[in-house]
Amino acid sequence: MTGAPEVQPQPLANGTDHIEHLHRALGLLEVERLQAWGSELAVRLQRGGRLLAAGNGGSAAEAQHLTSELVGRLRDDRQPLSAIALHADTSAVTAIGNDYGYDEVFARQVRAHGRPGDVLLLLSTSGRSGNLLRAAGAARERGMTVWALTGAAPNPLGELADEAVRAHGPTATVQECHLVAVHVLCASVDIALGVCPPLTPAPDTPATPGGLVVVGDALLDRDLVGRVDRVSPEAPVVVVDHVEVRARPGGAALAAVLAARGERPVTLVTALSADREGRELGGLLREAGVRVVDLGLAGPTPVKSRVRADGRTVLMISQAPDAGPALRRTLTDEERALVVGASAVLVSDYGRGITADASVRAALAAAAPATPMVWDPHARGARPVPGARLVTPNRREASGFAPGTAGTDVGSDIDRGRRLVDLWRAVGVAVTRGADGALLLDSAKSSPLAVPGRPIAGADTCGAGDCFAAAATALLAGGALLSEAVTGAVRAAGEFVAAGGAAAWTAGAAAAGADAEPADPLAVVARVRAAGGTVVATGGCFDLLHAGHVALLESARSLGDCLVVCLNDDDSVRRLKGPQRPVVTASDRAAVLASLASVDGVVVFAESTPAEALSRIRPDVYVKGGDYRVDDLPEAALVEGWGGRTVILPYVDGRSTTRMVDKILLG
Repeated sequence: MTGAPEVQPQPLANGTDHIEHLHRALGLLEVERLQAWGSELAVRLQRGGRLLAAGNGGSAAEAQHLTSELVGRLRDDRQPLSAIALHADTSAVTAIGNDYGYDEVFARQVRAHGRPGDVLLLLSTSGRSGNLLRAAGAARERGMTVWALTGAAPNPLGELADEAVRAHGPTATVQECHLVAVHVLCASVDIALGVCPPLTPAPDTPATPGGLVVVGDALLDRDLVGRVDRVSPEAPVVVVDHVEVRARPGGAALAAVLAARGERPVTLVTALSADREGRELGGLLREAGVRVVDLGLAGPTPVKSRVRADGRTVLMISQAPDAGPALRRTLTDEERALVVGASAVLVSDYGRGITADASVRAALAAAAPATPMVWDPHARGARPVPGARLVTPNRREASGFAPGTAGTDVGSDIDRGRRLVDLWRAVGVAVTRGADGALLLDSAKSSPLAVPGRPIAGADTCGAGDCFAAAATALLAGGALLSEAVTGAVRAAGEFVAAGGAAAWTAGAAAAGADAEPADPLAVVARVRAAGGTVVATGGCFDLLHAGHVALLESARSLGDCLVVCLNDDDSVRRLKGPQRPVVTASDRAAVLASLASVDGVVVFAESTPAEALSRIRPDVYVKGGDYRVDDLPEAALVEGWGGRTVILPYVDGRSTTRMVDKILLG
C-alpha cells in the first residue's frame, strides 16, 4: 500500500519580500476611484442613504472596521453615518445557513436591510466567494449600487459589481491593501463633507547636487504583445490573440532609466499625474532607481501603446491630449540648485510643456554653459537654451527646425546641422540618422564628424534616440570631448537596438551596467526568425580580410535578412593552415567582421568544422565561397536536415589570404 504523495511546501513571502510585495501593490492601488467612492458616499449617506459591507474571514473584520469608522469617526468629530457590517458571527451564519444554505448568508441580510439607492461594498481577496456573489445579485435586485474590493482581475465579483478596485499580489498583500483602501475611503468621505481639508504634500527634498539630472516629459509606454493566426471575419484586419500587456517608462522617463545604468545617481525632473497610470509610472521609476522631482501634472498621464505580434508593431495607440496640460507647481530654490549643480543635464523634450515652464527654463539657462547639457528636442517643444553642449535632433526633426534645406543625403544633413548650431547658439549639434549613425557639427566650424552606425536586421528602434542622448550625457559628465561623446552614443544606441530596444526593457536590465556586452548573435537570429525573415550563415577563417571576402559577405547578406559568420578560432586555423597562421587573432578577426555593414553577428567555433555552430544557428541558407559543389560539403546534409539550403558563391579572382601572406614574407 502506497501512501499519499508528499505535497511540496510553497515558498512564503516574509520580511523584506513581504514589504516589497506590499510596496508594489500599493503603487498600483486605484486611489482616484476610492476618492470618488468617498465623495459619492458622503452625498448618499448625508441624504439618509445606507452603506452595507460584507466579507469572509479577515475581510469580514475589515468590513466591520469600515462601518465602525463611518458610524463613529475617522479622526475629527462629525455626524454619525449609517453603515452596517452584515453579520458574520456564529449565530447569524448558522441560523441563516441551516435554513437557506451558506451561500445565502449575506444575500438574506441584503434583502432585509438594503434599499434602492443604498451601497453594498463587498470585500474578497479572490473575488470568487459564492456567498458574496449571491449578495451582489440580491443587491442588484433591490436597486442598490454594488462596489467591490477584490484581488487581481479577472474575477467574478469584479465583473458583477458596478465598480471594483483591485489589488495585486498574494492574499495577505491584498488584505493589507484593502485596509489602506478603507482608510482612503473614510478620509475621502470626511473631506467631501467638509469635516477637514485635504493635505497638500510638500515637495520632496531634492537630492544632493552632483548626479545626473534628466528634465522632461514622462510618458507611460505599453506593449500589447500577442500572436496573429487569423484575419477577422468582420473586416480585413488581423486578430491579435493571447495578449500580454507590458508597461515601461517612456519619454524622459525612459531616458532617465537608461541614464541610471551608469554609476552616477539620476534625478528626473518631470510632472506625474495622480491617476493610476501616473502611479504605475512612478513605481517603475522607483524600481529602476531613479529619483523623481514631481511638479505635478494637472491632466491625465500620456500613454502610448503598441500592439505587437511576431516581433512587429501592428498598431500604435496614443492616449495623450494634443496640448501639454499645466503643471501644478514650479521648481523650488533647492530643486533649482539641484539642476544647476548637476554633473550633467539631459533635457528630454517630448513637447508636453515641461521645458516651456518659466522656473524650469530659468534653471536650465543658469546651468548652461558651465554644466554639460544635452538637449534632445521635439518638434512641439521649447527652443534649447543658449550654451547647450550638444543638441540631438534626428534627421526629420532637423528638417523641421531648419526649413528650406531639402534632401536626405549627408550634405543636406550637414547644412541643416550648421544652421542649427547658429540658430540655437549651441556648442554642438548631432544630427542622428538612424542606422546610418550621426553627424556632429560644432560652433568652431570645423569639419563635421561622421560617426557611422550599423544596420541591425529585424530591429525595434523604439527608444534608440533616448539611449543615444542618455549615453552622450553620461560621457560628457565624465569629461569626454564632444566627438568622444557622440561616437560612444552611436555605439550605445546600436547595442541597445541589438539587445531588443525598449521592448526588451525591464527594471533589472535598466539597472545593469552601461558597458554591457553586445547582444548574442543568436538573439539577432531569433528576432529575424520571429519577424518571418531569412537567416543566412557562412563560415571561414577570414585571417587577412580582403576584397574577395568583402564581396562574398555582401553577396551572402543579399540572400536574406541577416548574416551570421561562423569564424574558426586560432587553434582550428592552425590545424587547417599550418603553425604560422593565423596572422590575426580570433578576437581581432571577429571585431573586423562585426564592423562590416553586411555582417549581423559572429560566432567563434573551436571545432574543425562549423557543424556545431550551424546546429545552434539553424540557418535557412548556408553560403560557402570557392570552387565547390554542394555535394562535396559535409555541412550541406546537416543544413538540409532542418529544411535549409546550401549555396556556393564564387570568390573574386586573384584574391587569396595565402597569396597575401606569401607576398608579405617575400618582401
